[in-house]
Amino acid sequence: MQKVKVEPFQVIGLSIRTTNEGGRGAQEIGALWQRFLGEGVLNKIPGRIDDTIYSIYADYEGDHTQPYTVILGCKVKSVDQVPEGMTSKSFDGGDYVTMSVRGDLSKGIIASQWMKIWEMDLDRAFTADFEVFGEKAQNPEDAEVDFFVAVR
Repeated sequence: MQKVKVEPFQVIGLSIRTTNEGGRGAQEIGALWQRFLGEGVLNKIPGRIDDTIYSIYADYEGDHTQPYTVILGCKVKSVDQVPEGMTSKSFDGGDYVTMSVRGDLSKGIIASQWMKIWEMDLDRAFTADFEVFGEKAQNPEDAEVDFFVAVR
């Protein structure tokens, strides 16, 4: 785990409002991923910088036990053209701790890592946390995913 400074960025993608209560978040985020991949959303995002997919958790009502927004999308040069059915968001960046997890995505490694993060003694900011699914995450059976958790 290391501390990094994240520069401001903008994304376009699909979003939902959810909560972790009763496992709802994991279920709804899984459905969002299925929609994102099934509808070929990646190729419909205008002005994307690259094919890296960001899973962003923002607009927290409190901490991770309260409702929040999930945005699944890509970094873009501009949010001037947002296709119908998609959403855009600008992020301020800031101070983050980063860590990685590697393994089979179908075996719940993402949810498992979040459970570990929730138990860590971090001074979380609850502004915007995210996962990065880049080149190292192309093989879902042996993916490496980077986590960025906003801290004060």
